[in-house]
Amino acid sequence: MLYLIETMNKETIIHTMGINNCGGRCIIDAHVQNGKITKITTDPSAGSPQHPPLRACVKGFHYHETFLNEEKRLKKPMIRTGKRGSGLFREAEWEEAVDLIAKEWIRIRDTYGPASRYVHYGWGVSGTLRPLDLAKRLLTLDGGFQDYYNSYSTAAIHYTAPYLYGTKFTGSSYEDLLNSKLIILWGHNPAETRFDSLMYYLTLAKNQGISIVCIDPRRNDTARILGAEWIGLRPATDAALADALAYVMITEDLYDHDFTARYCQGFTAETMPKGYEQEMDYFTYCLGDGDGVPKTPEWAAEITGVSPDRIRSLARRMAETKPMALLQGYGAQRNQNGEQSVRGGIMLACLTGNVGISGGSAGGSQLMQNPPVPEIPELKNPVSERIPVYQWTDAVEKGQIRMILNLAGNALINQHGDINRTTEILEDERLCELIVCSDLFMTASAKFADILLPGISFLEMNNSTSPWIQGDFIGFNNKAVEPLGEGRFEYDWLKEIAARLGLYEQFTEGHETGDAWLEDLYEELRSEQPFLPEYNCARQQGIYRYEIPPRIAFREQREHPNRVPFPTPSGRIEIFSPRLFELRDPAVPAIPGYIPAAEGWEDDGFPEYPLQLIGYHTRWRCHSIHGNHEYLNRMESQAVYMNPADAKQRGIHDGDPVHIYNGRGSLRLPCRVTSDIVPGTAAISQGAWYQPDETGTDLGGNINVLTSLNVTPLAKGNAQHTNRVEINKFTAD
Repeated sequence: MLYLIETMNKETIIHTMGINNCGGRCIIDAHVQNGKITKITTDPSAGSPQHPPLRACVKGFHYHETFLNEEKRLKKPMIRTGKRGSGLFREAEWEEAVDLIAKEWIRIRDTYGPASRYVHYGWGVSGTLRPLDLAKRLLTLDGGFQDYYNSYSTAAIHYTAPYLYGTKFTGSSYEDLLNSKLIILWGHNPAETRFDSLMYYLTLAKNQGISIVCIDPRRNDTARILGAEWIGLRPATDAALADALAYVMITEDLYDHDFTARYCQGFTAETMPKGYEQEMDYFTYCLGDGDGVPKTPEWAAEITGVSPDRIRSLARRMAETKPMALLQGYGAQRNQNGEQSVRGGIMLACLTGNVGISGGSAGGSQLMQNPPVPEIPELKNPVSERIPVYQWTDAVEKGQIRMILNLAGNALINQHGDINRTTEILEDERLCELIVCSDLFMTASAKFADILLPGISFLEMNNSTSPWIQGDFIGFNNKAVEPLGEGRFEYDWLKEIAARLGLYEQFTEGHETGDAWLEDLYEELRSEQPFLPEYNCARQQGIYRYEIPPRIAFREQREHPNRVPFPTPSGRIEIFSPRLFELRDPAVPAIPGYIPAAEGWEDDGFPEYPLQLIGYHTRWRCHSIHGNHEYLNRMESQAVYMNPADAKQRGIHDGDPVHIYNGRGSLRLPCRVTSDIVPGTAAISQGAWYQPDETGTDLGGNINVLTSLNVTPLAKGNAQHTNRVEINKFTAD
């Protein structure tokens, strides 16, 4: 059913909402005439700190042009005819494709066992009805599957924060930032990565005169838009900067004695846990009494590239400006030593006593427990073992994974590390024997399908959605146009697989359509939250917003330490972690501290690749989504950015074509020479579509030709920002 508003010219306006994994959720009003979307408008309200506006960004205004491109869309099921990855397919009817999937599904299950089936990470649909969750549901009913843990985005920060706080939910309401006196954005770029309504609140904070500092190897769009102070540091050296800031606070007696003594375990010798009194505490580590290396600003300057005077000045501001909010982004934790950057930021929040107070911050992920939203109940997977998501290629190489379902995602190839090695693994049909992809376009990942199915976009279906990290609403996705070609939502063909497996009733629970699921899930929630409006009314409005007061992480622990402990084994913030100590892993010490990264600044094993290469998120794409939109591509042409000093050394001028390479692959791109990136570092935006030429050099500018499959030591998370490369001016032979 279409929910619409009639206008004078017979135009209908369909209320829906952005549903991609872009870092935000925006109100989308699709203007439809004669079955076509003619334009998109968005939330017209000015908003308020209680209910921030949910306006579309530039990507949102072009959703219909991206998703409903009839020339580029996949319109029929296809079966591979050429080598995997060649993109050679023949068209098929849905019945043939579903029959073949079911046949191979059963063969692989019976030959290798349920754990040989895997549903790959992919968030092209981030709604209540998610293709990957629906596929996992069916596999669970059919004996189980190989599941994963972590995400590509947040592995280190979500895995590490619980070792200190006992939970990954360390976020306070963005609204509370307006009570801060100083905001530190550490590796955080919400102008480009969205983070729900964070940029709205930062703009209000700036207008109130609140000081904002951005710490990042790039002077990013957030720093530019807010006019914030930029402190550029070398990639993967964040923990060294944190140590030096702590050193200044300790030696100048600026840290919060009461907070660290009352709430923290292992900051000083007096707060060490029983049985570990002889081990090193953080205070001792910082002063260098344990390893002979005081973590002075001079020590850190050699590593980070930040001057000693600037480190001292920042440390004093952070310690003396109350309250101070330190917000950690996700970029710094996607380095080879990412866990240590997380721990360093949390340590500084503790040292300055800003945990659990209004205007402060606990550091960590900013994740919060949001108001309830409709969700399909999760079934217990009979297969208990899980793998880190970033190591799925290892599992394929070892013969653990024989079937992959890659639905509404492009991380099979485009967004995964070391594309050339990944393609080698997937090309070997003796390893993974069946790859099923469902997508809108012939992406790099879709080319590796054995069976390729045409999906549909959020503009062609009903769904519902919730805030990305924090927010106050339930959003409704209302179908605006009919599906293109023979495109189908994944639930519809998974039902047919379920019927061939004899699991139809268990899989659907009587829901013939996804719409029926959505209504029942909403009514179940409404039975618990009777103030919610009726389903049809809520859908017609397109959004329901809760009235919730600002929330402050760990406020109860701060105000009632004897009655409300932190959810850690000790009940305190575990600066010294006995659990990490017992791992006996030098890469994962019991206390926070800097550890040099493999392929980082101090790694002398790569003299032929002297530059560090990082990725970043561009405002013109959501990962690889919109990568085939010509207008958005023109707004920021894919390029590599480097500092003038590095460019001069190589005889490179702004706009020159260059060759970027390492032992894993090579790219050819134009170079942008700018002082907005620190010397010794280069940057390429992630998500560009992989387009190799006949020699294997990628002309699309996909950074993952150069990134590695290495993982962080504790979380086993994505370390795609730690890479060494060389860049030379390109000259055609």
